[in-house]
Amino acid sequence: MAALEEALSSRFDLIVLDLMLPRLGGLELCERLRRREDYTPILMLTARSSESDRVAGLEQGADDYLTKPFSVRELIARVRALFRRMSALAPAAAEPPAERPIRVGSMVVDPVRRRVTVAERRVRLTVKEFDLLLQFARNPGRVYTRGQLLDLVWGHGSDSYQHTVNSHINRLRSKIEDDPARPRYVLTVWGLGYRFTEPEDWPALGA
Repeated sequence: MAALEEALSSRFDLIVLDLMLPRLGGLELCERLRRREDYTPILMLTARSSESDRVAGLEQGADDYLTKPFSVRELIARVRALFRRMSALAPAAAEPPAERPIRVGSMVVDPVRRRVTVAERRVRLTVKEFDLLLQFARNPGRVYTRGQLLDLVWGHGSDSYQHTVNSHINRLRSKIEDDPARPRYVLTVWGLGYRFTEPEDWPALGA
């Protein structure tokens, strides 16, 4: 519990979280962190190697998953890969026009501050939820398969993890859509994947 309080009260570049912890398990700790702290990347460590355990960790908000035993070199490589993915989404020193806030009806996606508002209301997203939304908002109308989203947002594509994409999109919709059952921003393309609403439809989304 002391570690949870420290993680919530201080700023860290990365949280390395063991799944097998006394008293409070790693999955529950990850869920509590994501409930209160959205931006710090989480690398989960575990001796469990089953697909269901890996998917459970990712769906609770972990950004990557490393199975024991592992070498220090592999751990460092995973950490560097996480930082590269975060850096790729960070603004350059001279902000190009493409990195200005993206306005879609009443929603504003700010890549620089990694902040989203809908009808001037702050929407708190996890790292992966924001990355998904930004990927969509930068490419309105483009259809993405689940595998493509895994490659672009998670950094790896695998059929085993495609349910993770569905789960994150469902949670994203619950936060940005007026009616998640009838989404207007992130749309399903049946048999293919997902796409973001196209610019010609943005005026109908309000201002």
